[in-house]
Formats: sequence, structure tokens, C-alpha cells
Amino acid sequence: MVSIFIVSTRGYTGKTFIALGLALNLREQGYKVGYIKPLGKSPVKKGKELFDADAVFIKEALSFPDPLKVMSPFVFSYEMQNRLFEGRIGDVKKQIVDSLESLKGKDFVIIGGAGDMFEGASVNIDAISLIEAMNARVLMVESWIDDMSMDSFVAGQKLLGSRFTGGVINKVHSSALKHVKETVVPFLEKRGIKVFGTFKKDDLLEAFSVRQLIEILNGGVLCCEDKLDEFVEHFSIGAMDVDSALAYFRRIPNKAVITGAHRSDIQLAAMETSTKCIILTGGLLTNDVVLGKAQAKGIPIISVAEDTFTTIDRIEGIMGKARIREKGKIQRAKDLIKAEFDMKRLLENLK
Repeated sequence: MVSIFIVSTRGYTGKTFIALGLALNLREQGYKVGYIKPLGKSPVKKGKELFDADAVFIKEALSFPDPLKVMSPFVFSYEMQNRLFEGRIGDVKKQIVDSLESLKGKDFVIIGGAGDMFEGASVNIDAISLIEAMNARVLMVESWIDDMSMDSFVAGQKLLGSRFTGGVINKVHSSALKHVKETVVPFLEKRGIKVFGTFKKDDLLEAFSVRQLIEILNGGVLCCEDKLDEFVEHFSIGAMDVDSALAYFRRIPNKAVITGAHRSDIQLAAMETSTKCIILTGGLLTNDVVLGKAQAKGIPIISVAEDTFTTIDRIEGIMGKARIREKGKIQRAKDLIKAEFDMKRLLENLK
């Protein structure tokens, strides 16, 4: 059994995307694959117990037969936090290692790291401690910001030594892709840092479902409740005159339009273009003409209590933090890994 520990130096770099894509492609090649999320931070209740949302999603998406208790051995919930302060948490590391041992019939076990390599240190289950205890090889995933992003891989190699297998550069803006592939990757390779894949920022993987937006904005659905699993890839603000708005909206696909409830002209114009939902600010409702057209077009209309500025501020706060825990993203993750990830080279380095 080979354990592949996926780590990063910060959150939302795409660790679950890589884990999901690797698992799907390894399984397609005939390997027996398992998954563990040692430190869960997004509790989901299943029956009477709490498990990590990533583990639940991957178990269901890949139909893994392994018990959730194995795939998600420890969740840092509010109760666990209190037990930690009271000194009532047992040997969590042993619990996690025991879960790994129960999967020894697998060819590969993919281990999903927490937000960074130090989370969990208070209970001795930070990534650095677990990598050693689980005898794992490390794959580092980092999202590209600028040339300083290289430092994460260099530091990871120094910190983890022979357990450091290589890395993946993720979420590269299209304007920087040529530079990263032709300059940055060769530079890292010369330092002995293997780069198994370079992925540009993907609109679908970065997208939010309409349902997620409703939860984030605490909105109410005025129509088309059967379309809430559509993906929003872009956001537009409808605050201009209708002619300018129409020309602008036509250039932006798969968008959510944020506008005041009184701007029925903007709402009607948006529905003539590629729009996944309309977000009405100020807590007011729109008129029956707009609602009728939205019903006919299958475009949900969402009403939120906050003003436009506050709504935009909330949306800006979640940009770049989309979760892959959506069924519509599973095939994209598999296809991207198959096309852009050097699986053959990874397998050779894991032997």
C-alpha cells in the first residue's frame, strides 16, 4: 500500500480536486484506491455521528465501500474544541493511523491534508507529524499567485526531505500559463522538484451553484427551485442603462446578475443572455412580468435583504473559495487530471 498525502501551505488550493481526480484515474487503471481525511473541519451529520464533508462527498461520489469512520476518523467540532481545552482528547494520531491500517488491502490511499501543514498541531495531527506516522509520500498542491508561489515548493522540499515527491501548480491565470510552464516549471525541476501538473484556473471548478449562493447570501427563492444546482461562473452588476447592460451581459456566460429589485428593465435584459440566476438586493420583490419570464426561461430569481454594496462585498469574500463538493464537477476533475497530470511519472516516483 502506498499512501499519498496531499498538502498545501494555505487553504483553497485545490487539494480535494487533485485527490478526487487522482482517485478516479487510478481506479480506472485498475488500482484499489482508498481515501482518508485525517483532520475534518467541515462537520456533516450522518446518523448520530459527525464526519468531514470532503470524506462524505468522496465516499458517495466514488461509491467507496469503506466506512465513514475510517475515511473521516477525526472531526474538529465545537464539542472536540471544548474537550481539547479540558484535556479530554485521547490519542487522535493513533486513531488516524489505525484507520489507515484498516485500508492496507488497497494499492493506494490518498490522504487529504487540512488547510495548511500546521493545522491540528494542538492534538499532534498536523501534516508533518502524520506524514511520518503514516509513512506517506507527499504531493504538494499550490495555487499560483505570482513568482513567490515557488517558495512553497522549495520550502516543502527542504522541510519534508525524501518524503516530498513533487508538486502541482493549480489555478494559474491564463495570462500567466505560458510563463509558468516555460520558465517556472523548468526552474523548479532544476532544483530537483518534480512538477506533475500545471492547471489553469477552471471556470467550472471555481463556480458556485445557485443553491450555494442562496446559503451564503441567506436569500429567498422566488421561482425556479428546480434549477438551483446550475453553476454560476461569473458575476455581473446591473447598475447601468439597459442598452449598455445588454451589450455587457452578452459578453459574460453563465453568470449571476446582481441588481436592485426596482430595475425590472435590467432583469429582463439579463434573461436574454446566458444568465444562471438573478439576485435582487434590498429585500424587495420584482413584478409578475419578470417572474413570468424567469419561469419560462428557467432562471431562478433570488431575493436578499442586504443592499447591493453589501451583497457584492459578501460575494467578493468567497471568490476563489468554491468547493468541489458538487456532482457536476466530478467528471471535470477526472478529465483534467487525465489530460494535464503526469500519472505515469508519479507512479514511477512512488515505486
